[in-house]
Amino acid sequence: MSKKSTPKAKVRKGVTRYGRLVTWLLVVGVTAGSILIARQPAKAADVVVYKSPTCGCCKDWVRHLEANGFTVEVHNQRDLDPIKTDMGVPRPLRSCHTAKVGGYVIEGHVPADVIARLLEERPDIKGLAVPGMPMGSPGMEGPRKDRYNILTLEKSGSVRVYASR
Repeated sequence: MSKKSTPKAKVRKGVTRYGRLVTWLLVVGVTAGSILIARQPAKAADVVVYKSPTCGCCKDWVRHLEANGFTVEVHNQRDLDPIKTDMGVPRPLRSCHTAKVGGYVIEGHVPADVIARLLEERPDIKGLAVPGMPMGSPGMEGPRKDRYNILTLEKSGSVRVYASR
């Protein structure tokens, strides 16, 4: 006697096949997705900042960069002089924090739009600096806004005005 398939048995057999297919597709999809994710390099920070762990204006400058679309990696350092010296920032141009972006040195409260301009123009310089801590510069917002210059750090050691605010 041969067994005849009943409608219920056909449905169960179809559901089982469908379930296996869905499971197989999920496993293949998850595996393929994992491979794709694993092959994509992690996005490096746009800006690497070296600052004092207790400096509030440095934290505000980092927030300014992030609010303007930069990803920032922060390194809190107690002594920044060796970093500034290694990066070639002359003493008269130093400020409270130092950063690296796109191969350039950024010293002090340089505005994000000026950094974006630097990265677009790609001049043959070491970087930019805003000496000191001028009131009204990013991170130094307050009751007044002083005029200040954003200076180039030339490879020759000279400086010139790159932008003014």
